[in-house]
Amino acid sequence: MNKRHQIQRLSFAPLSLFLILGCEGSRADKLKSNQNVTSSNPPYLNKLGGLGHTEADFTRHVVELKKKLPSNQFSVVIQSPFVVIGDESQDVVQQRAEDTVKWSVDKLKQDFFSKDPKEILDIWLFKDAASYEKHTHLLFGDTPTTPYGYYSSSHKALIMNIATGGGTLVHEIVHPFMEANFPACPPWFNEGLGSLYEQCGEEDGHIHGYVNWRLPGLQEAIRARRVPSFKALTAMDTNTFYGDTRGANYAASRYLCYYMQEKSVLVKFYQEFVAHQKEDPGGFKTLQRVLAERDMDLFKSKWEKYVLGLNEEFRLSPVRP
Repeated sequence: MNKRHQIQRLSFAPLSLFLILGCEGSRADKLKSNQNVTSSNPPYLNKLGGLGHTEADFTRHVVELKKKLPSNQFSVVIQSPFVVIGDESQDVVQQRAEDTVKWSVDKLKQDFFSKDPKEILDIWLFKDAASYEKHTHLLFGDTPTTPYGYYSSSHKALIMNIATGGGTLVHEIVHPFMEANFPACPPWFNEGLGSLYEQCGEEDGHIHGYVNWRLPGLQEAIRARRVPSFKALTAMDTNTFYGDTRGANYAASRYLCYYMQEKSVLVKFYQEFVAHQKEDPGGFKTLQRVLAERDMDLFKSKWEKYVLGLNEEFRLSPVRP
């Protein structure tokens, strides 16, 4: 198997933080060429994807972007459909743009998404926690509620503490693509798919999520009977999903997606869900059909047993019939 890429979140949340940490960031926002850019060398883009952003579009975007850079310590790299900005050397930012951004975009589009985000989005990669907190406030007037990073649709930006690893970046890249391809997506699947790739790699040429830090908290919630039914989870609106039980909601959504991935039906579920969203807005009926499960309460018991049998190791755990 090809494991050329293995991307993970380097910081692991202790169990006591399980119920408060997600990728929620600023939740008000929830209601092929890789080119260097310098002031003396405008970008030349051999190929642009998505909705046809041109070289001139990116050039204008970067000119405006440079006006608000906090210092000359920042480097800018165009990685369509994004512009990547970081307070590290040009070589480091370019490597992050290629190894994480381009790789994840290519793999996500291979399996899930046909459309790029409608607008050019910025990816801000701050080198450490101090830079992340300082510049998030300075540039966006935000106080981050997660130490990792978040997607802000209002600022048209993905804002990251890249010192915590690339997993959160991959997670957040899912959101603008979901917004462009499945705008009616409910929060459970939006966050479930995003969090599936917080720790991911490449298997047989495709993106693949691995067991991660959310598992112990989910196992504890299962034992305490705090995990909602799948009918309730899929019916949650934004306020409910991101409410007091958001930790359990995130984790249940992630490991439901993980289960479908391991059973080789995740891509099929996404396709079927998009096709039938009008008659099944939460995806519960589609989930039941794709999993071929008549009794979803019985399936939840089977799924919980499966989750309790997982362990936090960086390896595959295939579903057995």
